[in-house]
Amino acid sequence: MHNLPLYQVDAFTDKLFGGNPAAVVPVPEFPSDKLMQQIAAENNLSETAFVVIRGKGKFDIRWFTPASEVRLCGHATLAAAHVLYRSGGKDLERLRFKTKAGEIITVDPDTDEGSYTMTFPADKPKKVKSSKKVRGALAGLKPVSVYEGTDDLIVVLEDQQQVESLKPNHHIIAKLKQRGLIVTAPGNKVDFVSRCFYPVQGIEEDPVTGSAHTVLAPLWAKKLKKKKLTARQLSSRGGRLYCEMRGKKVRISGQAITYLAGQVLLDRL
Repeated sequence: MHNLPLYQVDAFTDKLFGGNPAAVVPVPEFPSDKLMQQIAAENNLSETAFVVIRGKGKFDIRWFTPASEVRLCGHATLAAAHVLYRSGGKDLERLRFKTKAGEIITVDPDTDEGSYTMTFPADKPKKVKSSKKVRGALAGLKPVSVYEGTDDLIVVLEDQQQVESLKPNHHIIAKLKQRGLIVTAPGNKVDFVSRCFYPVQGIEEDPVTGSAHTVLAPLWAKKLKKKKLTARQLSSRGGRLYCEMRGKKVRISGQAITYLAGQVLLDRL
């Protein structure tokens, strides 16, 4: 069995030990689901991205948490693009990632800013009623409004201070029918802030969640009546994102920095 290259990248930051760390594993073809899940569990990061080169600028991508495969992941896609550009793809103007569901995510580099811009399908949330379970997940805090996206439940709180001080009940969050819980509010120095919790995926709190902003950007674009938005995720590591609505698409920009490069030593199996 062949060894595989492994990179760990801090995404949505330009400084080591900030943003959200993701593992990136380029592979000639996807290995078995069992092996990919084992590698992701061993990495023990919020996501590990597996990438297959299909042609110039064309790739297939899949993402795994330590517990399961996920439909969409932003920060690990950003990390994968960073690895691909830094390992010889700087002449590429655009990367196209095809997901397991057949969706195409494009990534464009901004060489002047040292950042990358990903384009995702926008996930426009639907307003739903609050519930006893939601209030329990928020440790009794009263939400301003509640929305449901394709994957997650989104709770709007009054202000940034409520988001920062929240100590959620992860046991109740794990029992929600959605993948996870996003809490958000207007920001003090940015348009909006958020925190994201995914205990059922083995992630109590995700440091910076690109996929969450595919639903947060449409939500706040409508509330604030603006297409370009600045955002910050208020985890302990923290991360800054730039979002822009483009019709049915949302563009999410951020920086990344490589923490380590090594190998998965499969020849020892």
